[in-house]
Parts: sequence; C-alpha cells; structure tokens
Amino acid sequence: MKRREFLKTAGVGLAGTAVAAPAIAQSAPELRWRMAASWPKSLDTLYGGVETFTKYVAEASDNKFQIQGFAAGEIVPGLQVLDAASNGTVEMAHTATYYYFGKDPTWALFCAVPFSLNCRQMNAWFYDGDGLKLMNEFAAKHNLVAMLAGNTNCQMGGWYRKEIKTPGDFKGLKMRIGGWAGKTLQKLGVVPQQIAGGDIYPALEKGTLDACEWVGPYDDEKLGFYKVAKYYYYPGWWEGGPALHILINAGKYNSLPKQYQSILKAAAAYSNVEMSARYDSRNPTALKRLIANGTQLRPFSQEIMEACLKASNEVNKETAANNPSYKKVLANLEDFRNNEYLWWQVAEYSYDTFMIRNRRKG
Repeated sequence: MKRREFLKTAGVGLAGTAVAAPAIAQSAPELRWRMAASWPKSLDTLYGGVETFTKYVAEASDNKFQIQGFAAGEIVPGLQVLDAASNGTVEMAHTATYYYFGKDPTWALFCAVPFSLNCRQMNAWFYDGDGLKLMNEFAAKHNLVAMLAGNTNCQMGGWYRKEIKTPGDFKGLKMRIGGWAGKTLQKLGVVPQQIAGGDIYPALEKGTLDACEWVGPYDDEKLGFYKVAKYYYYPGWWEGGPALHILINAGKYNSLPKQYQSILKAAAAYSNVEMSARYDSRNPTALKRLIANGTQLRPFSQEIMEACLKASNEVNKETAANNPSYKKVLANLEDFRNNEYLWWQVAEYSYDTFMIRNRRKG
C-alpha cells in the first residue's frame, strides 16, 4: 500500500473512533443519587453496608455513577425511608422491610418473621428460590425495585431488667421489638414498641421500656444496653436470618443503562455477603466483653420457645386468612424452609453439633 493511501485509510479509522466516543459517553452518563438508610452511622456493620455499596458502585462506574448515603434522620427518619424512595424524595433506601408491616404485613416476610429461615437459607430463597421474584412483584405495587443487600445472621433474644423464666413473665412487659414479631409477643402479653435504634437506650434507661432487642453482641454493645439491663437472652427466634434490602425508586431504576443496573446488583450482592461475614467475625469477641462486664447470658426455656411458636402460627394463620399477598408469600417461604431443614439436619446440623461438643471438650 502506498503511503498516501495508508494515511487516507488510517484517517477514516480514526474518524470512526472519534464518532464512536460520544455514544460510549452516552451509555455511561454521570449520575448523582441519594440513599437514605434506617441506621445511625455509629453502627458500622449496618451503615457499613451502605458505605460498601456506594463505594463499589462508584469504582465500577469510574466514578460516573455516585450514590451518597445518608444516615437515619439526615433526610427522613429511619422508619420512613421506604416512603422516601417510593415517592422519589430519594432514589433509594437501605432498610429492613419488616418496619413497614403497618402498610402491609407482607413486607415482613421478606425480612424476618418468627421461626423463619436462617441467613444462608434466606440467601438461597432469594437467589435461587422464588424470594426475589415474589418480592419484586410485591414491591412494584409501591413503585420500588428490591435488591438483597445484607443480613445480620441469627439475632439475640434481647435485654431484660428481670429474668424471663416462663411465658407468663412476658405479661405486661413494655418491650422495644422491631417488625412483625411484636404481634406474636402481644399474644403473650407483651406491649411492643417499635423504636429506631438510636432512641432505644434513653427509653430503656428512663424505664419507658422494660426490655429491648436490637441485633446481637457487636451492635448491642455499641448501643450500651448492658449498662441498664443485665439479662441477655437467646436465641432471637423472631429473626433467624433477617434480610436487609436496597429499595430503588422503580422509575429511576428503569431509566438506568443496563450496565448501571448490573453494577447495582453486583454491589448489592457483595454488600450482602460482607455484612453477614462481619457479624460472624465480630460477635464472638463482643459477647466475651459483655459477659466480662457483668451481662447474664440466659437461654429461653423450651416452654417459652414452644409457646412463642404456637403464638406465631396463630398470627400467620389469622393474617393469611385476610391478606392474599401474605398468604401467597408465606406458603412459598414455609415450603422452602421445610425442604431446607430436611437437608440441614443431615449435614449442617450434625457437623455443627459435633464441632461444638468437641470445642467444649478441648
């Protein structure tokens, strides 16, 4: 090829590259979104999920898609972030959907209800079962798209000023308890209070509350409950594996380029795994510190567990009879749970039980 012809051909190629550049830029627009969370920044596990998510979205998009996180109360109160995302006040929220059972108890099933799935089972239901499909069918009615983005793993059963030895000891107890579990405990005489995390300690200290629950040792230590209530019960049968979600305004999400939608999904999935790992890593040493500071660790008795299960089954039956959405999701969830425990008792439970016994021997 002659030099002049080569340069002419090369020039056409360069011109083609120059024309293509704006199309690439258009497919990756610069966006600035806001995310409202239900958590205070002091809880580095829960609010840390927001920070991890926003960090990876920015990095994966070469900082073209940036999401700014806001703690509870900075834009709206922690228990109002679902509405803020739904109505477009913010583009997205990070929350526990059982806070919104007052709108529809079906929301609770996607986060945690008594005697539901553990953390790994919850992941399985959402990622490989019908969980995410059912949730997004339901969330669409509220102008939202949901993504799994965190789990605290099995929680503790809360802090009490007095010992809880029988189901009768719950009677008249004023207890901060989040979500749908309060309906179950009401049947045992508890007066449930739904209070955001940052407001629990003052209420417990003043005696407005007799008991409270939040998450587990690491977060509970940060919130200082051990200073005003000494009995710490387990397990948190109402939250065997509570799933947290990112809720995105549907209009905003549907307007995104596909690559940005994929980035959001990937960042949410990483946040989900990381949060669970952080709790597993940090809870053991936090529990040791709490016990060293005088916390009295107590198991719920078999009698209490059986009474709570009976009450929970009654609540589910009553609710499903009047709410088709709740009935549909509950049936799917319970079928999945029963199949999971067929497997769990064979391998997971047998292995863990053996290892726990041998740890004690050691």
